[in-house]
Amino acid sequence: MSGVRVMVVDDHPMWREGVARDLTEAGHVVVATSGEGRQAVRVAAATRPDVVVLDLQLPDVSGVEVIRGLRAALPQVRVLMLSASGEQQSVLDAVKAGATGYLVKSAAPAEFLEAVRRTAAGEPVFTPGLAGLVLGEYRRLAAAPSGAAATAGRDCAAGPAPRLTDRETEVLRLVAKGMSYKQIADRLGLSHRTVQNHVQNTLGKLQLHNRVELTRYAIERGLDD
Repeated sequence: MSGVRVMVVDDHPMWREGVARDLTEAGHVVVATSGEGRQAVRVAAATRPDVVVLDLQLPDVSGVEVIRGLRAALPQVRVLMLSASGEQQSVLDAVKAGATGYLVKSAAPAEFLEAVRRTAAGEPVFTPGLAGLVLGEYRRLAAAPSGAAATAGRDCAAGPAPRLTDRETEVLRLVAKGMSYKQIADRLGLSHRTVQNHVQNTLGKLQLHNRVELTRYAIERGLDD
């Protein structure tokens, strides 16, 4: 995927400009940059990027608050966190707010550009080690007798569950295991595009926004066993 429309939000001008330059040289379109969170939400609503590359620490509001603002203004936008912090709580707070992926700033340029491409495609992307942390937290919530996971389960039980095809359910199980589209395609003998279509159809049926929410849905229902 090339020509992704990207917005870069970081309060350090040299870092922000360097990231924007790398994206442009890779063939993507940097629609805007910003050094402040509230401004970023307003600008994103006007420029409608596919992906927002967002720092966690901003001078006016936290990156988590920016994610919430972005999701309210642009429900389909993908957010890739690019932060110096790899602390557990920072990662979980960002993902719970709606971030699609989380990368630490020590990542190599090629790794970052690949993360942007995958984020635009709706795949959750994490610095090695962080994906297991997020999946572990979802499993913990799903196993809890009360709290967010239990509430979600009760809400779902209030109405009939959406009907998924056997293939959609099979793909959903592999998503819940943290597998990428390519890994799922190789496992099932399908094309990358076919897997992506199954995921998009499932998102629509379940009224979810991204693979992160889809993963949580699957884990809460024990589909990762």
